[in-house]
Amino acid sequence: MGWNSRWLVCLLAFAALGVSASTPDADLDTFIETELPRSAAPGLAYARIKDGAVTAKGFGETVGGSGERVTADTLFPIGSVTKSFTALAIVQLMEAGKLDLDDPVAQHLPAFADSPERKVTLRQLLNHTSGFSTVQGNSHHGDPEAPEVGLRNRAAEFARIEPVNPPGARWEYSNLNYQILGAVIEHVSGETYPDYVAAHIFAPLGMERSAVLVGAVPAGLATGHRPWFGGVRPFEQSERSAINAPAGGIVSSANDMARYLSMWINGEDDIISAKSKTMMLEPSAPASPGYGLGWSIDQVDGTTYHTGLVPGAETLAMFDLAVGKGVVVMVNANSGLGFADTWYLIGGAGARAMGEPHTDDGSRWGPKFIYLSVILAPLLFLLLAFISWRGRTNLQAKRNNIGGKFSLWFPFAAMAALAGFLLLILPQMFGGSLATLRLYQPDFAWGLIAAAILGPAWAVLRLVLAHTTRSPG
Repeated sequence: MGWNSRWLVCLLAFAALGVSASTPDADLDTFIETELPRSAAPGLAYARIKDGAVTAKGFGETVGGSGERVTADTLFPIGSVTKSFTALAIVQLMEAGKLDLDDPVAQHLPAFADSPERKVTLRQLLNHTSGFSTVQGNSHHGDPEAPEVGLRNRAAEFARIEPVNPPGARWEYSNLNYQILGAVIEHVSGETYPDYVAAHIFAPLGMERSAVLVGAVPAGLATGHRPWFGGVRPFEQSERSAINAPAGGIVSSANDMARYLSMWINGEDDIISAKSKTMMLEPSAPASPGYGLGWSIDQVDGTTYHTGLVPGAETLAMFDLAVGKGVVVMVNANSGLGFADTWYLIGGAGARAMGEPHTDDGSRWGPKFIYLSVILAPLLFLLLAFISWRGRTNLQAKRNNIGGKFSLWFPFAAMAALAGFLLLILPQMFGGSLATLRLYQPDFAWGLIAAAILGPAWAVLRLVLAHTTRSPG
């Protein structure tokens, strides 16, 4: 998170007439009310826990321009914060004597008996040291067959994926780890992942509105909004698949998430033992000093946190055991590359709720440059095409000497290479495929596609003009 532990304390003074000074909650609310209209998010909900007391509020709209207000009971997708629930379920099964964290995955999923990752342990899946990559973990985004196949049925396909790195050698965040863990939960418990989480986590904690989103979208879910050329537009979610459920499929409200975070902060034996809670919130392996079991760990300021990102929504959940504070912030939009930003709002609200400084200046110049370079590239190629047509006589003259021929053919080779980079390599640098980018930032993805088409088209046009126009004189 990068926030240091310092805070300008709000002095509480009560005058005889009963007028009070500014409070931390008031400072938080003022920040949200100021920044929400400036951000890309139409709505926000938060819950703040301090010394066992909960403050939960909603701001803005469930759909931009609708007038339907967000409340503390509005449902939001929590994205990868779901991983903490999946890890919690695995630890519950461990405490019930049904598995051990150092069991190889093949011990609980027979499909892995002869697979390349048969020696990967449950602990390595939990702490992202299994060897699976981020790109491998995002491979099911945009998969049209994903909604039709359940976790246990997909285990055989998971078993054919070979880890990029040796198990335990390095940390790399991957949704695939938690997709496999979901299959383990189903095999060991005999229940589907949604049914297990509902019965063993939601019900005991009183999280009555929360659900694992598989199939139809429930009523009361805030509409997501995705980046679209500097702004956002609504994204109506289709049915969600069981495959991605253990990695990012839970929807919840601010009030329900307050109950969940309170369980982590209370230091008591409840749905798991206090000892197991402590174990899950500590560095879990030498290769994973900043990640426990389902939770990230900031070793500088002592906070435990996880972020969540799905198409159209973002979440931050964070707590500090030492001071008994926690916060969840949920918005119904996901950030773009520098524009259509939500993270300044989320991070600022989280910092204020935790009593920490907000050091983010919100500039995002690097991502903005990348975004503009891609979005403006198609216009550049159209301009170059016009210039080439105007200069077609000069192009025709180039075909008569070696240097000229090189200047005609080199752009074609360069544009073909650029197209491959834009469509295949650049999306992987963002942790997925072109299909993944189309889900999270469709404007940027369409910019890549347009540039990958128009760049080679311009180069081909130059060649056609050079070989079909008349020679001078």
